[in-house]
Amino acid sequence: MTDIANREATLARRRSGGWRRVATFRRLLLTIFVVGQTLTACYFLLWVLPYHGGTMVELGLLVLFALLYMWIAVGFWTAVFGFLLRLMGGDRHSLLKRHAGKELEATPLARTAIIMPVYHEPVHWTLSGLKAVYQDLERSGHLDQFEFHILSDSRDPNVWLEEQATWYQLCRELGAEGRLFYRRRRVNLNFKSGNVADFLRRWGRRYRYMVVLDADSLLSADTIVRMVQLMEREPKVGILQTAPSIINGESLFARVQQFSNRLYSTLFATGLAAIQMGDAAFWGHNAIIRIKSFMDHCGLRKLRGFGLFRGPIMSHDFVEAAYMGRAGYEVWLEPGLGNSFEESPPTLSDELSRDNRWSRGNLQHLWILLFGRRLRLAHRMALLNGVMAYLASPLWLAFLILTTVEAVQMTVARIDYFPEGHQGLFPLWPEWRPEWALGLALSTLSLLFIPKFLAILDAVIHGTARQFGGVLRLFISVLAEIVVSVLLAPIRMMAHSRYVIGALLNLSLSWAGQNRTQETSWRDAFVTQLPGMLVAAGWSAFAWSLDPIFFLWSLPVAIPLVLAAPTSVLLSRVGAGQALRTWGMLLIPEERVPVKVLEDARAARRNGGRGSVLTAVEAAVVRPRLNRLHQALARKVRLARRAELLAPLVARCGSDGPASLSRSELSQLFRDRQSLAELHQLAWQAPPDSFWGRRITLLGRNH
Repeated sequence: MTDIANREATLARRRSGGWRRVATFRRLLLTIFVVGQTLTACYFLLWVLPYHGGTMVELGLLVLFALLYMWIAVGFWTAVFGFLLRLMGGDRHSLLKRHAGKELEATPLARTAIIMPVYHEPVHWTLSGLKAVYQDLERSGHLDQFEFHILSDSRDPNVWLEEQATWYQLCRELGAEGRLFYRRRRVNLNFKSGNVADFLRRWGRRYRYMVVLDADSLLSADTIVRMVQLMEREPKVGILQTAPSIINGESLFARVQQFSNRLYSTLFATGLAAIQMGDAAFWGHNAIIRIKSFMDHCGLRKLRGFGLFRGPIMSHDFVEAAYMGRAGYEVWLEPGLGNSFEESPPTLSDELSRDNRWSRGNLQHLWILLFGRRLRLAHRMALLNGVMAYLASPLWLAFLILTTVEAVQMTVARIDYFPEGHQGLFPLWPEWRPEWALGLALSTLSLLFIPKFLAILDAVIHGTARQFGGVLRLFISVLAEIVVSVLLAPIRMMAHSRYVIGALLNLSLSWAGQNRTQETSWRDAFVTQLPGMLVAAGWSAFAWSLDPIFFLWSLPVAIPLVLAAPTSVLLSRVGAGQALRTWGMLLIPEERVPVKVLEDARAARRNGGRGSVLTAVEAAVVRPRLNRLHQALARKVRLARRAELLAPLVARCGSDGPASLSRSELSQLFRDRQSLAELHQLAWQAPPDSFWGRRITLLGRNH
């Protein structure tokens, strides 16, 4: 056995050295392409600018253009790498390519926890997804090696009482007692990462691996089993990340998002995985983690900076991957692991609300990027990539502002033949090269749109175009997605710029569960988008007063902002999304070829989510079986404290109903076993015309 272990360790070291050399070459190649292309574009911009970079404004434009162009170029070449690798049959250095199928299938599984942290999520909808994963593993015959944990941070009693009731119902329905667990933290510290850390401190040593799911995550049994087997074969891998596909889109917005994700991510994920290799990022969900390594090396200390950069780390996943890499473990993204799914926010407003939270966490990475010790360069670049996802918007806005300043100077102000910084006896003559400007603009747009058409070509080559509705419908769907993306880009720019400024000023932010069904009303759309609409209209009017050419140049940004409210409303409509689906537009393969875990989740969500006549708090008091369940999960508060704190709350709730208590008071009450028993007794003894009497009468009518 010792000889076998030594051979495995030697093989692992050789693999690590081999992929690192390949990764270095690929990253160097990417750097040459990106930097070379950016320098060329900057050279053309210098000759487009009237003073060729001879003024402070033009130097500012040049710096901003270089940063933004480089950001776009990285994405472009990542997609090109992915296209070429898929053309050659895939990346032969990926984890899946290292092991033959039969070798993996023969690998025994290790004990694994499947955890789902939740916070004020739609309870039935969320746990129906977990139920589908459970059933898929049961069908696969591998359920014995897995245990499930629902980790709740919910604070609203109506939510967490419903979570407890639904969990109990699932345990009975699935026969999952002793395999499906529920735990709610009473002290909510450090967001999701604190929730997971609390689980690991209590139960982490019980398992070798954990699979992390979000509330909207779905993973097939085959994928989960294959992930565990890969981790068993690769002892140096600390985190293995899948590339989730977006599914279950109903609104037009969600359908556009899931179509673009499903079609384009094939190239981007393949290219990204090939460049990052064992230094990949962790996205926080739909991944498997080696628990001991994670517990030993990925604890997150609070930031010690100022403002936003002080306190708990909100966006934990990229940082945990960096710490895992620092400890000598590998982090891999494996696009070949299919049947990994998540869901998109249903509306633009919901996406922007989510981005408001995410932007703060990603901007915190600036501190870790600058002051984190012994982090690998690849992980520092991943942190920078996360920062730029939001910082690019205010940089673009600043570029537009400087462009406007340049137009004002050239139109209104007297031409300065000796601008600041210019030295010499001869004047600096402003020059205009409109044909160069047009060529530069077209080349920039090509970086954005060529990968989309490469994705069409990739689908045709690999025979998957028919799964998107056929080549013609696929092509029209891509054109429709391009139109929507052009309309959304300026709206996101304005919103993200506001979020970045708010984050840097450390303005307060509340965290809430994600809406998954509601459409956007006209009133909400105008309230949200009116500032951007007014700014865009004013900017265009000003541009027209300056110069008709500058006005035309402003329209691609101004028109989407002016139309932001109707765009937001239209994209939120489920009817519009379903109409396009009926016509065969914006289809994804999972809508044409059934996937069992998706079918199970949809069926569970359809069949069980009937609204109750009672709230979860009322049902916990009135229904005998539920009351006994919540008593069993509650604790016994000491008598002295009960008499002082809880007895008055019981009396008030018993006479006036739960509306007479605050959320915090209700939580205290429903965490106490004796209070629950007393409330149940008071409710059933209450007169028929009292609050609880009316609740019981209403319950009887609906049974």
